[in-house]
Amino acid sequence: MISRALMIFLLFFPLSVSGKKLYKFQDENGQWFFTDREPKTEKEVIITRLDVAPRERIKLLRSGNDNQADYSVHNDYAGPVEIEFNLSEVENASAIPKLPRRFVVNSGNSGILVQIRRINQTRPWLFRLKYQYVVGRPLKNYSSVISYLPPIAPGSSFRISQSFGGKFSHTDQRNYYAVDILMPEGTPLYAARKGVVMSVDNDFYKNGLDKKHLPEANSIRILHDDGSMAVYVHLQFEGAQVVPGVTVQAGQFLGYSGNTGFSSEPHLHFAVQINQGMALASVPFRFINKIGQAEDPVPGKMLDGVTGR
Repeated sequence: MISRALMIFLLFFPLSVSGKKLYKFQDENGQWFFTDREPKTEKEVIITRLDVAPRERIKLLRSGNDNQADYSVHNDYAGPVEIEFNLSEVENASAIPKLPRRFVVNSGNSGILVQIRRINQTRPWLFRLKYQYVVGRPLKNYSSVISYLPPIAPGSSFRISQSFGGKFSHTDQRNYYAVDILMPEGTPLYAARKGVVMSVDNDFYKNGLDKKHLPEANSIRILHDDGSMAVYVHLQFEGAQVVPGVTVQAGQFLGYSGNTGFSSEPHLHFAVQINQGMALASVPFRFINKIGQAEDPVPGKMLDGVTGR
């Protein structure tokens, strides 16, 4: 869950992730040039990877006048999010509708969700508008009988190093029912289930066990037709080969594994998650084995890739 706050006297600016590489090269006269776009030159090009901030996909938009502030949201995910607004530090202001209030916002621009009005137009007014959001629409009493394809190539086999409730990093709600699959960097990955690519992070390249690396994992999030979402995490720098908004079939190529983010060795972190009402939670799932049966992922066991359906 992500939280943000906005004071009436502050402007809102989204985080920038412009540029992920810096290209340095010389022209025929020996003059150096720098650009964030790949140059068309036969000269040697020096490439430097640039640090990028985690992308801010939810943007709060304000309109209105001196006596009324109208708030809407731009949702840059290729799927719904649930967002909750709350009001505090209120002086001479009221909200329509009454807050706190939750909304489900589909991809793109919403209509006006919240209006804050000055009660007495001859007096100053002040308020603090807070918001937080979770990807996906809220699901109550979720259950699924869907079994998942192993997200690896048919005929390949990789060891499961950590599974449900793994003590190293599968201890919180969103990762408890997750699986870590050891594999070399650059291993092809495939969709475990049909869905729509909801988001892609592709520009991170660092890794380690410092908590600062937690938001620096390249990943693909895929939204299924029942509202659940599969996440494929720790992908290679520029390893994702799909873009948000496209529909992928079970068994379709997605990209390449890596070792980015909070990670000590190359592997794929795979989980199925749902929004349980402003809380992102992982849910148990089963993989299809070589004889077509569904089985639980077991740490230490080899996971075999099977043909898609």
